[in-house]
Amino acid sequence: MKKMMIIGLAVLVIFGLIVFLTNQANDEKMADNPYDKENLEQPTIDLLDDENYQNIAVPDEVNEQIESGEPTTVYFFSPTCQYCQQTTPVLMPVAEDMDVEVLQYNLLEYEQGWQDYFIEATPTLVHYEDGEEVARWVGAQPKENIEEFFNQVVLK
Repeated sequence: MKKMMIIGLAVLVIFGLIVFLTNQANDEKMADNPYDKENLEQPTIDLLDDENYQNIAVPDEVNEQIESGEPTTVYFFSPTCQYCQQTTPVLMPVAEDMDVEVLQYNLLEYEQGWQDYFIEATPTLVHYEDGEEVARWVGAQPKENIEEFFNQVVLK
């Protein structure tokens, strides 16, 4: 009986240590996060140091950019979306190579984006000009489709 209590106590201590270390790591990652809030979902925290998620824009920034009338391309994604996880590592390097600025809007953190921008599924890439939507694609896309979208819509 005494051995079971010692083992149980050891398991609790290990579990507590894991929780403490995870929280400590999350706090370090979130120190300079690009979001305008401190309570982020764990899947978002996991992406903070991912090179493919470094152009995060908060809702006010996206709104302001679109309303300015300047050409704006916005990538609506969710860190929990398997198709976003496939698309982002293709999309962002192509955008960088083609010198296209793509604002990244995290729908897990800013759920109002679903309604505000009429998003039905992720990933969704939308291009705006003069404050109006010009084109969009929805779903995982191969590199060729992304390049074609940028050439025919964004860089025309």
